[in-house]
Amino acid sequence: MSAQPKASQAGQPVLSAQALARKFGAVVAAEDVSIDLRAGERLCLIGSNGAGKTTFVNMITGYLKPETGRILLGGEDITGLSPRQINRKGVARSFQIPQLCLHMTVLENMLTALHCNRGHAHFLRSARDSASIDQCQGLLRKFGLETHQDRAVLELPGGIRKLLDIAMALTGQPRLLLLDEPTSGVSADEKFATMDTVMQAVADHGEQHPVAVLFIEHDMDIVQRYASRVAAFYSGRVLADGSAEKVLGDPEVQRHVTGHAPVHAGSKA
Repeated sequence: MSAQPKASQAGQPVLSAQALARKFGAVVAAEDVSIDLRAGERLCLIGSNGAGKTTFVNMITGYLKPETGRILLGGEDITGLSPRQINRKGVARSFQIPQLCLHMTVLENMLTALHCNRGHAHFLRSARDSASIDQCQGLLRKFGLETHQDRAVLELPGGIRKLLDIAMALTGQPRLLLLDEPTSGVSADEKFATMDTVMQAVADHGEQHPVAVLFIEHDMDIVQRYASRVAAFYSGRVLADGSAEKVLGDPEVQRHVTGHAPVHAGSKA
């Protein structure tokens, strides 16, 4: 099991979502959602499908605009900015289905991600200079992917693709990393090894400036093992926010999210 990092409690949060709201017709996808996240924290969002987790992440990353509320990144208001603008400010994201170029090699995918993250000033420069290759190979080593660097992504199993997608997200040197179901599509035998690798690589990558990690997960074993903090969503609201033990033991979370209602003393089985 990987060691839990100590979250920084000093200074302003890396992310401050303040009273976010969003509707789709009559459906309330987010209602008065407020969450702060500090450097080094590992915040896991839990909740059933449609609870509002992905809507929240989409608002943070600019894919959706909140109807009310503000989003601050390191104290700067990023509400309403485009996904690319938000990415440039230090927010990286991996998706439930890895966004990869299947016919390119692992290293070529990494170099492409690095080149895109450098912005317009580097667009006409070669993406395969020695410094870029060294940087990408260094990240691949952190994820245990160096032996796969010359293989086409099309040949790789799901777990390796997941790791590559997250490694590509780190080429932008983010201060906030969002992971959408990082163990989805990974076999039960590999899920802990995959998460160990991800969390250790992120910790190593942010040794000088700890990266805040926000991830969506349905596997409670993963939640309990890797989250320093959990936020439970239900019907677009945050039911509970705190340690995994506190949140998973909350009666409302057990009733509406995990499906395990508390057994009260004296009740009949």
